[in-house]
Amino acid sequence: MAEHTSSSITIEAAPADVMEVIADFDRYPEWSGEVKEADVLTKDDRGRAEKVRMLLDAGAIKDDYTLEYTWTGDNQVSWSLVKSQMLRSLDGSYLLAPVDSGKRTEVTYQLTVDVKIPMLGMIKRKAEKVIIDRALAGLKKRVESAA
Repeated sequence: MAEHTSSSITIEAAPADVMEVIADFDRYPEWSGEVKEADVLTKDDRGRAEKVRMLLDAGAIKDDYTLEYTWTGDNQVSWSLVKSQMLRSLDGSYLLAPVDSGKRTEVTYQLTVDVKIPMLGMIKRKAEKVIIDRALAGLKKRVESAA
């Protein structure tokens, strides 16, 4: 089983407000940094994204890939890779936990990445950590600036 990397951050907003930003894929290029385009390809019966195509530019890694999303209740979303040029797998999740009676939210981001080109495990986990930390910082800034 592949090892994963995870990190958490507390955001000064209710879980529903955080999930609203996470679910708004069209705006990812405005706050996520590495995602230059995001196009929702299909939606579920609740109007939530099921398949999303993204164009990534993370310096050395540039890719055009499609992810499939699974929504669990209102506080968790996970995804897995459908197709990619450079990635063998990209599995991750956001888990939201209310803090202070729901006034704040602890967000845990978990990610497992496998690339088609050979890469040392230590370097891959460092890259995962950078992706997670940037995503969490961008999410926090986006949610708190909207509040």
